[in-house]
Parts: sequence; structure tokens; C-alpha cells
Amino acid sequence: MAATCPGMPAGLRIQFRIVASRQSGRLIIGTPPAHGRRPALCYGYEGGVAMSKQELVFDADLIRRYDQPGPRYTSYPTAPHFHSGFDEAALIREMAASNAGARPLSLYFHLPFCEHLCFYCACTKIVTRHHEWGTPYVARLDREMALARRHIDGGRPVTQLHFGGGTPTFLRQTDMAALLDHIRHHFHLLPDDQGEYGIELDPRALEPGTLALLRDFGFNRISLGVQDLDPAVQKAVHREQSEELTFAVLDEARGLGYRSASLDLIYGLPFQTEDSFARTLERVLQWRPDRLSIFNYAHLPNRFQPQQRIREADLPSPDAKLRILANSIEQLREAGYVYIGMDHFALPDDELALAQRDGTLYRNFQGYSTHAGADLLAFGMSAIAMVGPSYSQNLKELDAWGAAVDSGHLPVERGLRLSDEDLLRRHIITRLICDFALDFDRIAAQFGIDFPQHFAAILPRLQQMAGDGLLRMDAGGLTVTPQGRLLIRHVCMAFDAYLDAKPVQYSRVI
Repeated sequence: MAATCPGMPAGLRIQFRIVASRQSGRLIIGTPPAHGRRPALCYGYEGGVAMSKQELVFDADLIRRYDQPGPRYTSYPTAPHFHSGFDEAALIREMAASNAGARPLSLYFHLPFCEHLCFYCACTKIVTRHHEWGTPYVARLDREMALARRHIDGGRPVTQLHFGGGTPTFLRQTDMAALLDHIRHHFHLLPDDQGEYGIELDPRALEPGTLALLRDFGFNRISLGVQDLDPAVQKAVHREQSEELTFAVLDEARGLGYRSASLDLIYGLPFQTEDSFARTLERVLQWRPDRLSIFNYAHLPNRFQPQQRIREADLPSPDAKLRILANSIEQLREAGYVYIGMDHFALPDDELALAQRDGTLYRNFQGYSTHAGADLLAFGMSAIAMVGPSYSQNLKELDAWGAAVDSGHLPVERGLRLSDEDLLRRHIITRLICDFALDFDRIAAQFGIDFPQHFAAILPRLQQMAGDGLLRMDAGGLTVTPQGRLLIRHVCMAFDAYLDAKPVQYSRVI
């Protein structure tokens, strides 16, 4: 069957299939965005259950009831449960075993240096104006790659590459060029933008010509930290960055042919109001970034020392934060963006949105991705790898990491080899975060379990969430409702066997 959505360009038709429902339901061909250059999305409903994975409903009462601290699930088990028993020898075994599977590779490089200290930041970083420190760091990254190449087949294609930090563009252009040459020497990179190669940018730390250098190498995605455009907010968090500078970088990247640009905003910062953040988002949306991340500021000054410079009295109240989030969701909906999950939004024809609709979306330490099934190698201080059924994290102190590399050792500090039960629960949590749904029969067949029997202990908790409207569940599976999707971390927590294993201070879900 075919139909057109109101507001769609003439001649554009959407194919869809009406599926008989077990209960009375309705089929809705959704509403178009209020403005924007992209075609409208069409949404379907079966039995009253939303068939689109990307619809979102803000329910303040439900959020207040379920807004509790919980993990962000960049991994499962999460990093606090890594242990020192997983060492260099364990990582070498996992690398050697992974060669037999010949899976593609994903590479992550942690470049920790920052010229300025952002008070909200919880990343592993080194604040310095000594740009010359980048030279020995890059040399050690080369040695670390050479050490890894003794055990990993470098001919496996690199489908994903990511530079994070810190501020990756802190490196002087000569050091950046050297690092790119080292990567090309050690690994098999894909031509013609076949891979997903991205870098985090600070517009304040970007030499002329660096974007072109990266693009020539094969980088095709950028992520820009914006946080807020209001001068008072910027001053309070020590992140003063003009709108003109920010969007000049975005313009340059588009002119060079980068195929995706993502902008990061944070709500809950000092002196933010509903009106001020709405103005920031309005100005950002005028530039139509392909993706937007709108993060909740988690004020944890006991864990992150820089946050002690932010006065709690200057922060918006919890209710004000909720109103800021609600307004932002509405602005994004009107602008034509769809909800990917876990603070992320995208234009409907972005690769993330397409992958989510196809059921192929994936999530790892670099966030949402279209490249599942790769072994992740990580280089640099504190970087986390995921090879086979294992995680490993490098030493977090610069001197200790450098000393290990200089002595010819992979700089592993801790890690974890996942059990069969860990792999099952990781799969469930990943699919929840990406699909907002679980097919019990499919999981049972894949992992050889009786799903209701295996998870009998948590079914009452899931039933309570269903009663509260977070999800719908029957014998065949569950679907997170549009109003439950902002609380997806809470749904995942039901399957987390480690939550009570040791005390960990997590940020709140919203």
C-alpha cells in the first residue's frame, strides 16, 4: 500500500504495510515538521503501540517518578566493575583469538590535552598550554599501535575511527599529520568514505588547514562542543566561545565535504533558563546540524574536581531543568528532528535515523553507530577497548601510561572478560537502547534460554513499569512507549545484574 504524508514533496510516496493487530488500534500517517528541508516522517501504530522507534512523548509526572541515578550504559558491565585481574596478558589472548573471526576493526584514540578547563567536564584530560607535549604523546601512540600489531591482524578493515579527548585538535598540525601517518602505516583504512571516521572539535583550538588535513585523510564526521551560546552561562562554566567562531567551523567542514556534523549542548548549567536555552537551540537549529546531543548536566563535584567551581545556587532547579528539556524536545520536533535515544537527536535521513528504522543501530563507547560487529582497539591514556568478549582500560595517568609503552608493554590497567550471562544481558541492554523493544523469542533462540523463566525474578519489575506506562509487554516481547523512551536507562537497569554489586555514584537518569 502507498500513501503520501501532508507536506511531502509532490510525487514522493511512502510504502507501508498494515498489520492486523490483536487489539483495536489505529494507523496514523504522522505530521510533518513545521519547517526544514527534510521530508516528513510517517509513523504507524499497531494495537495502540507506536511502530516508529523515533517518536517521543514528554511525561513530566512519569519522569519525576522514575528519575533516579543510573548508568549511561556505554558498556555492560559498566566500567566501575572492571578489575585489575584482567591485565596485558589477558588482552593479548583476546587479540589473538579475535584474528580467527576476522571481524572489522574500530579504532579509538584518546587525546587528553586541553588548553582551557571547562568546569562541567568529567572527561580524563590534562589542562596545559604546552602544545609541544603533543609530540612525545604522538610518538608513544605510534609505539602503542606497534605493540598491538604484534597480536592483531592489521589487514582487517577499519570501519570506524574516532578521535576523542580532551581536545583532539589541541595537537599542532605537524603532530596531527604524524599521527595520521602512523595510523595509515599500522592499519588498513577504507577508501572513499566507506568508513565512519569522526573527530571531536573545539572551535577555539583549531589551526587553519587542520580540517582539510583530516578530510584528506578520510575523516567524514565532526562533533562540535557548543554547550550553550549565552555569554553568562559560558562565563560561569569557563567555556567562552562565540557563535561566529562555532558556525564558521561548521561552514568550513561542510565546504570540505564532511558528510555529518553533530553539535553538543548541555542543559542544567548555571544561569540557564527556559527562555535562554530556547534561544540557544533556536540559533543552533538555523544551521541544521545533522545530529544534536542534548546532555543533562550531572553535578557531581565530589567525583569531578572541576565541578567544585560551579555554585549549586546558580544551577536551575530540577523542575526548571525538566521544563528546559520539554521545550527542547518540542523545538526539535517542530524542526523535523527524530529521537535516536540517550540524549541524541538526528535529521530523519541521517544514517543513525535510517539504521534505527532498519534495526541495525548499535552503541559503544563512541556513542551510537551504524558499524556493529567490530573489535574496538583503544590507544592513549585511559582509553577503553572492546575486543571479543572483553573490555580493557589503559592506565589513566600520563606518566604511568607512557612508562608502560616505553618499556614495551601494552598499558592495560584493568578490564573484564564477559561471561555468557554478561553477553546475554549486554545484548538485551544494547537492543533496548537502540530499538526500544525486545523480541523474547528471538533472544531465546539466539542464546538458548527460556526468556520468562530466565528472567522470572525481574518480570514483576517490568510489569510494574508496564502498569506505569513506561512499556507494553506480552508473552512475545516488550516495547518501550513513547513516554517511556526518555527513561530507557531505567528500563535497562532492570536487566543489570551488577547494580547492587558495589556502591557507585551515578548521575540521574534525566
